[in-house]
Amino acid sequence: MKTKIGILYSTVDGQTLKICNVIKDVLVEKGNAVELFSIEDFKGKVPDFDKFIIGASIRYGKHNPKIIEFINQNKASLEKTENAFFSVNLVARKPEKASPETNPYFIKFLQTIHWVPKTSAVFAGKLDYQKYPFIDKLMIQLIMWMTKGPTNSKTKIEYTDWDKVKEFAVLLNNI
Repeated sequence: MKTKIGILYSTVDGQTLKICNVIKDVLVEKGNAVELFSIEDFKGKVPDFDKFIIGASIRYGKHNPKIIEFINQNKASLEKTENAFFSVNLVARKPEKASPETNPYFIKFLQTIHWVPKTSAVFAGKLDYQKYPFIDKLMIQLIMWMTKGPTNSKTKIEYTDWDKVKEFAVLLNNI
């Protein structure tokens, strides 16, 4: 019997969805039945799945409020199911901030939701200034300047470590 896995995600620029699709591909390859849902479209329930994974990106230091609301409303169901959470953010481009224990956004997130995922990860996202609206571009450049990151408006860098994403997917398959 195939393991039913649900993946719920929130993305701003599409990188979290890209990561979810890689995780889904690995899990399907391992024989699982996987369904992928945007937080905007999810109408199901956590108990419908044997395992439930949530992935969310950061924008301006925060995860999507709908993800937080979903977790808070479904905390009891999540705790009864094998579950995982991963965060996608540009701070994770720095090795010393690329784990759940050291990533400030992940740590802050856990303090706001009163739920601890059974399995967790942090992945670096993608920086593509040309995709951002003007104000977002300026804000992200300021944040990058403050964190000693690239500020050139033509910068396009994918920081995501795809091997790390695939390792996480294999770990999820084995739990």
